[in-house]
Amino acid sequence: MNNKVEDRLQISDLMTGWIHRDLGEWDAMRSLFHADATIEITWFEGLASDFIDASARMGESDLKTKHMIGAPVIAFNGDKAIVETNAMIIGENIELNLGCCVHNRFYDRVEKRNGSWKITHRQSVYDMGSFSFPLGLVDIDMAVCQKYPREYAALAYVLEKSGFPVNRVFATRGSELERKMKAEGLAWLAQ
Repeated sequence: MNNKVEDRLQISDLMTGWIHRDLGEWDAMRSLFHADATIEITWFEGLASDFIDASARMGESDLKTKHMIGAPVIAFNGDKAIVETNAMIIGENIELNLGCCVHNRFYDRVEKRNGSWKITHRQSVYDMGSFSFPLGLVDIDMAVCQKYPREYAALAYVLEKSGFPVNRVFATRGSELERKMKAEGLAWLAQ
């Protein structure tokens, strides 16, 4: 029988390990993912290893981000688990004098392989968001904002204006995309 307390601690460490992204600790960030892991979030879709490289490039840009991570809710099936974790994404582009704050939930598939839990697939559900004006009021192009769902329009706007475009619609709270994501995740967990 698995030691679920130890498993829960290891998975919790994976979720809070997202701090490595904010700190630019790329090797430590790589340790959160299995080699074949994938990510689907606003500005990136693909292999986690490519996401980390792209995040390093973002870290050298005018866009700075910070993630506040909550405690995960974990559902197990053997050496697989679905993990849903509240988070808050805080972004700021100093050159634009514009920032944003978005509440989201990471929706992760994690697996224990060779005795180690790691993320195999990360997605996000966006709950709500807003602009912040850290250095004064700025004009916002509402036509750009209206391309995106309200729940993450501020984040998408700051990303796009910073050179990291959002190319499709993503799951928002209560949306059909969220229901589909969770149904697929539960089907994967049941396999």
